[in-house]
Amino acid sequence: MSNTKIEVSAAPQPMGLYPHARKVGNLLFLSGIGPRDPETDAIPGLELDKHGQFKSFDFAAQCHSVFKNVKTVLEASGGKWEQLVDVTVFLVDMKRDFHIYNKIYAEYFASSMPCRTTVGVTSLPSAIAIELKCIAVIE
Repeated sequence: MSNTKIEVSAAPQPMGLYPHARKVGNLLFLSGIGPRDPETDAIPGLELDKHGQFKSFDFAAQCHSVFKNVKTVLEASGGKWEQLVDVTVFLVDMKRDFHIYNKIYAEYFASSMPCRTTVGVTSLPSAIAIELKCIAVIE
């Protein structure tokens, strides 16, 4: 059975020693992917002051960006959005962000409807507010 490590130059660089994805047989496992901009490493929708405090915050911008980054990794790995079968979502503020995320998620997954788990976490690497971990079946 094949077991291939995949790194995608058009996606945000991993914040540790791990690939963007790994293909094992016809399964594609995506590492946790956040909303960071692949070119600038900036976090969309987030502006911090000189002390690292939130100056402005747009969670919807992070949602759209994380879905874009997932799609980039999927396509570079030979997959398609519709082939996602399982999505685990990590949110740092479930109370503040869940309703926004749930609405935007429904726009992106209306027809494919993969299995989904949403988890509230204390923090994520850097100041991101959302991260996705996905599994796809590649045909």
